Amino acid sequence: MNIKLSIYTALVLSLGWACNHPKQEQKEDIEAKEVEQEEISKVTPDVTTELVKHDTDDPAIWINPENPEESLIVGTDKGGDDGDGALFVFNLEGKILRDKTIENIARPNNVDIAYGLNLNGKATDIAVCTERYTNSLRIFSLPEMKPVDNGGIEIFKGEELRGPMGISMYTDPATGNIYAIAGRKDGPKDGTYLWQYLLEDDGNGNVKGTLVRKFGSYAGREIEAIAVDSEKGYVYYSDEGVGVKKYYAHPDSSNVELALFGNGDLFTEDNEGISIYKHDDGTGYIIVSDQAANIFHFFTREGSNGNPHEHKLVKSLYASTLESDGNEVTSVAIGEKYPEGFFVAMSDDKTFQIYDWRKVKPEEAQITAQK
Repeated sequence: MNIKLSIYTALVLSLGWACNHPKQEQKEDIEAKEVEQEEISKVTPDVTTELVKHDTDDPAIWINPENPEESLIVGTDKGGDDGDGALFVFNLEGKILRDKTIENIARPNNVDIAYGLNLNGKATDIAVCTERYTNSLRIFSLPEMKPVDNGGIEIFKGEELRGPMGISMYTDPATGNIYAIAGRKDGPKDGTYLWQYLLEDDGNGNVKGTLVRKFGSYAGREIEAIAVDSEKGYVYYSDEGVGVKKYYAHPDSSNVELALFGNGDLFTEDNEGISIYKHDDGTGYIIVSDQAANIFHFFTREGSNGNPHEHKLVKSLYASTLESDGNEVTSVAIGEKYPEGFFVAMSDDKTFQIYDWRKVKPEEAQITAQK
């Protein structure tokens, strides 16, 4: 069904009264905003996962190369104040796989996945999450979910402000090197907010991390969501309350900000989780959560008007998620149920929600109209 976007309108109205603006000015502002807003569709999930114990935050998708229908969703449960968080593992029916779920992680925030890290001479897929209370990265092999981090990799060493939150993995197409790009709860405003680590075998079959780069501007609220487009070589992150920022992902690249989008009054409050839907021809979508409004905004992956750094909005979608932080998406065909892949998003009711991509994707008419 279709409904009008009214949350922002209500916010404008309440702020107008609070600031004692003239009624006529209030009315004109509200009417102008309503004219700009298009009808936004709302969809319901195909699958809702079983409940976690405390507080869902961020999902990642592992594609089973031998049988995509046996792929997994790995999701963080931040846990309580005593640090009893977890990495929950679900099948595509949303059932918790208890034998793979990792408990007693001290405040895991975000999680991401990389394929083919060389450990003990074997290509190993890994799930990597931040563990905030120990200032570490935790790393587990897939699909077994066995620890391969020797108890954790300490990050942001020497910093007063540490508290890791966001994480995203970059695989260099030329060398196959795998890097973790991590953000934190708070940090400096001197362009070194994100730290990038090369992940490799420590000689004993565990993963070690070597700091190779510091980059990224920060406005001062929080940076949690990070997403990397390895094929194109870009990293995106949500500088909350400001917009989505874009840099090169390679550690030897310049630290110049390439783009800022999703800024202005598009987001109701915080721009949050980011995921990237990828077509083989380089096109696709950058999907960003409008957390307070329960909306997801879709931007052009390839850019617009011949400019690879002009990421135009092509669709906004109401989902059934509540206060969604993290999301992930895949374009890999998953049997007859998800022939174009699926989208999964965290919901603030201790679940993750899975959506058939065909239900959420922008239509060609929408894309053409925005280019």
